[in-house]
Amino acid sequence: MKREFADRDELIAYLREEFPEAAAVDDHVSGTRGGRKAAEEQLAKLGKGKDYEASRNYVHGPVSRLSAYIRHGVLSLAEVRDYAVAKERLPEDAEKFVNELAWRDYWQRIYDDIGDGIWDDREPYKTGWHTERYADEMPQDIVEADTGLPCIDAFARTLVETGYLHNHVRMWFAAYVVHWRRVKWQAGARWFLSHLIDGDPASNNLSWQWVASTFSAKPYVFNRENLEKFTEGEYCKECPLYGNCDFEGSYERHQRRLFPDADPAVFGDGRRGPGRGRGRGRR
Repeated sequence: MKREFADRDELIAYLREEFPEAAAVDDHVSGTRGGRKAAEEQLAKLGKGKDYEASRNYVHGPVSRLSAYIRHGVLSLAEVRDYAVAKERLPEDAEKFVNELAWRDYWQRIYDDIGDGIWDDREPYKTGWHTERYADEMPQDIVEADTGLPCIDAFARTLVETGYLHNHVRMWFAAYVVHWRRVKWQAGARWFLSHLIDGDPASNNLSWQWVASTFSAKPYVFNRENLEKFTEGEYCKECPLYGNCDFEGSYERHQRRLFPDADPAVFGDGRRGPGRGRGRGRR
């Protein structure tokens, strides 16, 4: 393949011509620049470890934005780890950031061990719903950012237009797809991989499985309060559904509504009323 280009526009035109099927799926161009120079410039912007630890869950917090470079091998995990530790007065101040790198390494080791098995449920769902009760395909209203939920639609548009989502947004979105819409995590994982520029099958699929509960002890859910806090009200403050959206209420309320036949032990709440015992999951 051609490797030298006069400018980025020529490169983009070349790739569209060489990969028309991919362009038909997603023709947006990410603002993230590729290459070693861009990767080193982004690495140099890495903030202090304690700042990262305190605000990494906020969608506008100081995350590294290094995932695309790591995903495509422009930067190695060890290189990023060493840089993060070296810039701290106390190495332990980089602990949380290094932990996140370790998760990525862990997912890769599992991928190396099981290969395409990352597309299989690693464990049964702990939701009380059997696998066959989940849809196989992504609903079109989600794909087209037309659910009527301003936050979810904004997340879908951002993914398609930029090829990137903050990790917390990925978790909210995955929970909505799997638990609120009851769609198999594989459908969501495939859709993410078709748009993410840092789309790493290992981190992507196993993270979706963590949300779904097929690779974790319980399903991950969120509520409006959590989303509002970590987006700093970006989607909620002018939302016409505020106070009446699908995500209103406590975690316990969502768990009971979304997973009425789940084993109560999953949530540690001692909930086991008539008709809610283990083995009565919906089939």
